[in-house]
Amino acid sequence: MKAAVYLYGFASAAAGVMDLMWGGFDSAHQPIQALGDHIHGVRILAYITGIWMIAGGAAILWRRNVRAGGAMLAIIYFVFAVFWLPRFYTATHYLGFRLSVEIGVFAGFCSQLITAAAGALVYASQPAEGRAWSSTIVAACWMFGICSIGFGLGHLTDLHDNLVYVPKWMPLGTEFWVIVTGICFVLAGLGILTRIQDVLAARLLALMFFVFNLVALPPFILASPHRHAAWGGSAYNLAAVGATWIFAESTAGRQARRVNDVS
Repeated sequence: MKAAVYLYGFASAAAGVMDLMWGGFDSAHQPIQALGDHIHGVRILAYITGIWMIAGGAAILWRRNVRAGGAMLAIIYFVFAVFWLPRFYTATHYLGFRLSVEIGVFAGFCSQLITAAAGALVYASQPAEGRAWSSTIVAACWMFGICSIGFGLGHLTDLHDNLVYVPKWMPLGTEFWVIVTGICFVLAGLGILTRIQDVLAARLLALMFFVFNLVALPPFILASPHRHAAWGGSAYNLAAVGATWIFAESTAGRQARRVNDVS
């Protein structure tokens, strides 16, 4: 799991560096603006957040501090998830009550929840035994499974808004790829929840996130190199790759221990 932890820590630290560079929050993944339009000291909060993420990402790369780093990143990503909660009301207030709107907000909430879960897994993995570790794995299973299904439904119920993430040069049309990735998300979530090929499902989910980093996100950086959200989105998505990979390897390790205990 070491490589996955390194990727998760590096990407989280990179997102923190971007908070410092822009002196603000990434509106797409750290939506503090959902709490209000006039938050006092928001720039100072962004600097504190950036330093926190850099420290957490750096700590997680050293074995002696891996638990502290995992705890720090779990906390900050959970705070980002909380930022999404007011939108369950405000989004429907401004856009109308539609299933696609609610699912979209839920997907945004889940995007931070899975990275928080990965931090908790890293924290609980030292040592990787006992009731706390087992309980964390079970909780993470439900989080990743439900969130993956939420991502898929977000694609399938709102094709139009997701078309922008598919490069025009891809064959078979942009709608085709939005539908395919949506179905893949749902199938991965079902595999994780039912524990039918759950390790494979989680690894393929991490791979799909990684493909997004290679194919879907670079055009946003090239089109708007001075926008925080363009760079922050790539850093966050890379953290999601690491988070999902951590979950996959944690699940594989737990299954291997069960086999050893039985034998």
